[in-house]
Amino acid sequence: MRVFYQKSELNASKNKILAKSIGLVPTMGALHKGHIMLVKRALEDNELVLVSIFINPTQFDNPEDLKNYPKNFESDLQKLKKLKGNIWVYAPKASDLYSEPITAKLFYFGSLESTMEGANRKDHFQGVATIVQKLFEVLEPTSAYFGEKDFQQLKIVIALVNQEKIPVKIIPCPIIRHSDGLAMSSRNKLLNPKHRAMAPIIYETLQKASALKEKHSPVQIESWVIDFFELHPEFELEYFTIADAESLQKTSILNGTKNRAFIAVKLGHVRLIDNVKF
Repeated sequence: MRVFYQKSELNASKNKILAKSIGLVPTMGALHKGHIMLVKRALEDNELVLVSIFINPTQFDNPEDLKNYPKNFESDLQKLKKLKGNIWVYAPKASDLYSEPITAKLFYFGSLESTMEGANRKDHFQGVATIVQKLFEVLEPTSAYFGEKDFQQLKIVIALVNQEKIPVKIIPCPIIRHSDGLAMSSRNKLLNPKHRAMAPIIYETLQKASALKEKHSPVQIESWVIDFFELHPEFELEYFTIADAESLQKTSILNGTKNRAFIAVKLGHVRLIDNVKF
């Protein structure tokens, strides 16, 4: 494993080996098993795997959230060193990717960004698209790997690649869960013990909601979820939405098309999201 802090050094080394396939796993660090599974999948497909570790400031609408985002770079490196394969880590400072001042570009993703996370986190996806485009242009991967836990982000990245005609293949990867069902997330580390014990309720609720779909409409299921969380005031429900998996627009009829249920809650000061096929 090699670690690079500047894009110029990484690209100089990359140009020497002439790898036919390069897989990129973009991360903000605090690596967990979900990230490792993305890296393992990339190793199966590619001669060289690049793992970027960069906490991107332009996708945070809350300065405190940026400040408190979990960081453990040395632990991240140790986890990656345990994997067999050709892995290079790119861990830049913001100045290696952004000029001053640090700002997001403006993209138009239409209805993909106007709902759910886009409605609750101002300009979040503009920041995501900005850093992803920069990483694609700087590192020139042939494929890039994204987890379905951030499903809306995945759809935004696909739209970005299509709009900007970036020659990279986007590989969606399934959600990885803890044994109790909680979707793996770097933010889980911020949960106190009491809230960590309660957090699996999020996935349990999605499962129960899915079980209702045979006899109930999306509106009825949404009402049930809202009522459920009112009985659990430790959770602050931001949204629960049953949507078309392509357009991400709320659906009122389950007619056999591909749908997905999405949820975002706050548990204490930690915001958690999850989704399931519906």
